[in-house]
Formats: sequence, structure tokens, C-alpha cells
Amino acid sequence: MDWARQQLRLLICATQFLTRVPTPALKTFDPDWITRSARYFPLVGQGVGAVCALVLWSSSRIWNPTIAALLAVGAGLLITGAFHEDGLADTADGLGGGQTVERRLEIMKDSRIGTYGVCALVVVLGLKVFTLASVAPPRGATLLLAAHGLGRAAAVLAMRLTPYAPDGVAGKWKPVPRGPHWGEVAIAALIAAWPLVLLPSSATLVGLAVAGLLALLLSWRARRLIGGHTGDVLGAIKQVFELGFLLGATALS
Repeated sequence: MDWARQQLRLLICATQFLTRVPTPALKTFDPDWITRSARYFPLVGQGVGAVCALVLWSSSRIWNPTIAALLAVGAGLLITGAFHEDGLADTADGLGGGQTVERRLEIMKDSRIGTYGVCALVVVLGLKVFTLASVAPPRGATLLLAAHGLGRAAAVLAMRLTPYAPDGVAGKWKPVPRGPHWGEVAIAALIAAWPLVLLPSSATLVGLAVAGLLALLLSWRARRLIGGHTGDVLGAIKQVFELGFLLGATALS
């Protein structure tokens, strides 16, 4: 019973951290719970993806595919408070505009958005909308469910595989020295994987390949330029993995 209560606390913690969804207040809180709750990040993502999928399917019965896709992507922004998109913009600004590690991290902590951040948001969000609009609504809905969970699982894996950037100052998230345990990463991966059974194997393989490549390139770039990841980089990894999966999974449609 105590184990079940703790898992529920971790799920609530993950929901509070990643979304704006109202949840029961936690009577106690340990900062380490955010890292421990990473196992449930994909589950929270699938909840967001399910709402986006419902918006896509229902709005496609009224409007054209592009409007339906835009509404679905917009629903995700509302639920999460553009949490990951903010990380993408900050990462693009920091990695693109700074000349030293210190300056890059300083830019990433700045709440203002620059040219690199704007361009990254326009390209990533635009590609998501047009990619979803290019497939039938039922397929697009399934892709949204899968992509939202997989993107968050990729961020959890990055938390484990890469160090926290030197001199990085965490915002809402205080990292622990070793990040999630491998068991927690495995749980996150298993949760993220189940929607893939709803997709053709060819679409799944190409989607994962493209997504993995984009996430790997971004992780390598962040490791090279700032020494590892920050919360913003994890949000950016989620975004590029999600986009890569959508691009790859629809390439053979």
C-alpha cells in the first residue's frame, strides 16, 4: 500500500511538473521526487497526446486538415503551458548565440526570446502542423498519442546518459547527481512503447530512426557546447524527438 501511494505521489508530481492540469495538492514534497517521477513522464505525455488526438479527430469533422492539426498542436500548448517549447526556444538561443559556455548558459536562463528561438519554434511547430495535416485524422491521432510519450521518454534517457551542464542553474527542477536510475528509464521506455503497436512497423522504425538521429545530434551539440544538459535542453530534446517521429512515421504514407 505504501508503494502504491508513493507511485501515485510520483505520478501527481510528474503531472504538476509537466502540465497545467489541476491535481490534488501533495501534503509533503521532496525535490528528489521530480527526478524519481521521470518514470511517469511518458504516461503524462500520453495523456496530453490523447487530448490532442481527440481535438484533431473532432475538429477534422468540421474544418480542413490544416486547421484541425493547428488546433491539436495548440491544445498541447495550452495543457503544458508551452513548457517544452520554451525549452526549445531557450536552447536554440543559447547554443546558437553564445560564444562561451558561460554566455550560452546565461542566454538560456534569460526569459527573453531571440532570433534563433523564434526560428526554431516556427520551424518545429510548423512542421508538426503540416505533418499531421498530411495524414488521415485517425492516423494523425495515433501518431500524436505515440509521439508525446516517446518524446518525453527520450528526455528521460538523456537525463541518464548526459551530465547536468556545468554551472547550470536549475529552475523548477533540481537535478540529482546521477539522474534517473536505469530501472526508471526502462519503465519510461515501456510506457512510451505501447502505442507503437497501433502503427505499421515500417512507420514505427523510420519514425524512431529519424527521431533518434535528431535527438542524438542535439544531445551531442549540447554536450559539446555547454557540457551536458539543462532543463531547457531536455525540453528541446523532447521537441525534436517528437518532430522526428512524426516526420519519419509519415514519410512512407
